[in-house]
Amino acid sequence: MADYSTTTAQVKNRRKAIIASYLGTTLEYYDFLLYGVAAALVFPHIFFVTMEPLMATLSAFATLAFGYFARPLGAVVFGHYGDKLGRKTILIITLLMMGLASVLIGLLPTYQQIGIAAPILLVVLRLVQGFAIGGEWGGATLMSMEHAKPKGRGLAVSIVASGGPSGAVLGTLVMMLFSKLPNEEFLAWGWRVPFLLSALLVVLGLVIRMNLDETPEFEEARKKRAASGEKRSVLPVVTVFRHNPLQVLSGVIGGLAPLAFATFAAAFLLNYAVTVGHSRTDSLLAMTVANLLHIFTMPVFGAMSDRYGRRPLMITGALLGAVLIWPIFVLVNSGSLGALILALILALPLVQAMMGGAVNTWMGEKFAADVRYSGIAVTFQLASTIGSGTAPLIASSLLALQGGTDPILVALFFGGLCLVSAIAFYFSAERFDQDLPTNTAGAQEGDASFKAQPPGKTGEVRAG
Repeated sequence: MADYSTTTAQVKNRRKAIIASYLGTTLEYYDFLLYGVAAALVFPHIFFVTMEPLMATLSAFATLAFGYFARPLGAVVFGHYGDKLGRKTILIITLLMMGLASVLIGLLPTYQQIGIAAPILLVVLRLVQGFAIGGEWGGATLMSMEHAKPKGRGLAVSIVASGGPSGAVLGTLVMMLFSKLPNEEFLAWGWRVPFLLSALLVVLGLVIRMNLDETPEFEEARKKRAASGEKRSVLPVVTVFRHNPLQVLSGVIGGLAPLAFATFAAAFLLNYAVTVGHSRTDSLLAMTVANLLHIFTMPVFGAMSDRYGRRPLMITGALLGAVLIWPIFVLVNSGSLGALILALILALPLVQAMMGGAVNTWMGEKFAADVRYSGIAVTFQLASTIGSGTAPLIASSLLALQGGTDPILVALFFGGLCLVSAIAFYFSAERFDQDLPTNTAGAQEGDASFKAQPPGKTGEVRAG
């Protein structure tokens, strides 16, 4: 059993683990928001200048998607070493990679300066970002989850997840400040400064992460492996797919809606709002208000999941998303700033937070500690690639099919994702109130908590 003692040193380390993980997630979403905003408002004009406006926008969103395609590879590579060497080492490496890629994006020459090499370099740096994030998210989640007490996992992980809207608020405020520049200056240099400022978050995150201890559950798994004389000859990701294929499948399907709703608001809806008449500044202001609330609702739903279970909250959020997607578009199309703010509040602090506040912990609870980094990283990043990475591109393509202003196909698309995820949530079971095993072999052979149960009961693993 992992040591969850409450000595002063342990309590301080838990807090440091949450803060360090929170800062990493903040940087991740700060960079993501900046890239999403730049893909919508800047990149079509400086990297894809030879294309028609619609094709330039689609190409910019395609580069956004490319980063997601690298995430599963990053999850496999960093998950392997995270399960072998520990969570801390990998988190330092991924933080450095993410920050360096963001700074270099801010320094990229334009198409007019170096021609086709400009968009190619943009894609390469986006791939580096995606590769790093593939390992960053899983490690940050586990660093907080495995330091937390069993009945506090949901709250701990949701605080880290609230780094998403925190980074979005920070990124939006910075980008909104520079968006007030004249258009020529904004496109020339104003958009670059927010990317360069990410270096400050990297430095702060590294200072904290260098002083962290490894998680109790990883140390317990390492001790058991050493005591048994086991020598790992099989990659952890192979063990995951051999013993936990249904957990991965249900996690990927369940993750589609919460992850797609995040990019729906942060990238697609922002561009759509500008298209239907909202000013760039008003759109960023509305996004800031929604994300500010999102920071606080995420931990609220995470704490609720510790008490009532992950499943009820996630199913409710998914069903709400399938219904509220329609009034969200009505509100955006009304042209009112207040209505736009309300639309984004429905999308982020309510629908997305209700699912997102529990889904990360739900994924992590599917795997034993010896392969948990690989399991959660691969599961999340596959869901992220399908749900988040392609959602803005698919939505933009569907909007183009309807003439560029009719969102009915887009609403059907996101509503359908919510229903699919709701089904995955329903057919998974609860483990929110259980201690988690430290090794896969023991869980498969004799741990009753890993034996299949009917939907809604505690103890599932084979059912996902």
